[in-house]
Amino acid sequence: MAPTPRIHVLPVAAFTFEQGIADIQRLLALPVSFPPEVEAAAARAAANPRLPELDRTDIALVTIDPPGSMDLDQAMCLERSGAGYRVYYAIADVAAFVTAGDAVDVEANRRGETLYGADSRILLYPGVLSEGAASLLPDQLRPALLWTIELDARGEIVTADVRRARVRSRDKFDYPSVQQRIDAGSAEPMWLLLREIAGLRKQLEIERGGVSLGLPAQEIGSNGGQWQLAYRVMDPIEDWNAQISLLTGMAAARLMLAGRIGLLRTLPPPPPEAIARLRLTATALDIAWPDAESYPDFIRTLDPALPRHVAMLTSATTVLRGAGYAAFNGALPEQPLHSAIAAPYAHVTAPLRRLVDRYAGEVCVALCAGHAVPDWVRIALPGLPATMAAADHRAGQYQRAIIDLIEALILAHRVGDIFEGTIISTDSRRSGGGTVMLREPAIEARVTGAALPLGADVRVKLVAADPLRRTTSFQIVG
Repeated sequence: MAPTPRIHVLPVAAFTFEQGIADIQRLLALPVSFPPEVEAAAARAAANPRLPELDRTDIALVTIDPPGSMDLDQAMCLERSGAGYRVYYAIADVAAFVTAGDAVDVEANRRGETLYGADSRILLYPGVLSEGAASLLPDQLRPALLWTIELDARGEIVTADVRRARVRSRDKFDYPSVQQRIDAGSAEPMWLLLREIAGLRKQLEIERGGVSLGLPAQEIGSNGGQWQLAYRVMDPIEDWNAQISLLTGMAAARLMLAGRIGLLRTLPPPPPEAIARLRLTATALDIAWPDAESYPDFIRTLDPALPRHVAMLTSATTVLRGAGYAAFNGALPEQPLHSAIAAPYAHVTAPLRRLVDRYAGEVCVALCAGHAVPDWVRIALPGLPATMAAADHRAGQYQRAIIDLIEALILAHRVGDIFEGTIISTDSRRSGGGTVMLREPAIEARVTGAALPLGADVRVKLVAADPLRRTTSFQIVG
């Protein structure tokens, strides 16, 4: 049995962010580098991709991602089609480079997904593939799984098809710059068409009873070598782009359910007692929730810019539990829905960063072509839910540990200082415990006190900040 990893303890004065990251990676036993044989196999594959015969380089595809991204999974082109719309969505074809059972495939199945934390990334596939030959970088001929989805005037799916094709992205965009052009009224026509389609899809989501919490994300950045944390609400362009990914995942789920084979991303509906508890929380926060108003409709009334509403949204995360994957071949899953989307859904749009998408994409390509799903996919399907559950758990641990580290580093010299914040959660298992969201810096941390009224504005004293243990703690002050 391998020895349990231990944190390498360093004197506080000598402690650095890089050393903290290394400690986390050792503690979680993360594979920070690829074995030489995997790198060599990836380099050979990058030099010899299996290009499909179908040439669709005529489609004016573009990518849009966070600034600096190189692992570009998706490229899109949107058109009007009669009274409706046509969506072309090209997805990086990892199987054009990776063969089941080869060294790259075995290592990817061990990792499950790319891990992100601050400026550190632990890739699913070697960079020569995920940020090079397989990435949909501009002006490069690439193998792709090309989705063609026809929508009617309301944005409903009419037909969906996916097949292998050669594609070439025309340009690489990032969210902030496109959002700036949209706000200034100078955006390219396709982004306005994206807004139009996304608006229709959002309306359909409302009609289905879907829900999106829209919590502000705690994000890590750096400025002049100093690490910073900030709360950020997603820009509209990010939400519009996400609607195309959701559309494709829903189209994939339809195909797989009709073909009675595949892998769905599922989330069980919240039980009635969980919704009843949320209504009590809304009452405690003095937020109106009419009896006749559904849970999804209530969530849409909340504003993540308001601290009490953030507390309500944080409480609402407790009903969105139990997400997983359902593999099937023949008999359909007992519970096929993703309750937040209010429809069946599948992960197929991020194969460079998430293992499961490669397999689900292969199922859809085979079903659309009328071919049998490849044996290597059928054999792998039953084990993928467990593989992805472990990978998701690892990713959550890694991201949380890095945020904890940065919080402790930022606050290490401020022990004894007083901060203003809002109580966004309370711990029912321990009296006097909960979570405070500070105004500045953008930190969420453990707080203790005699009374922690949910949603209340409070003053708290920092009593400890330990970068070595990645812990911070506060106490309520009068």
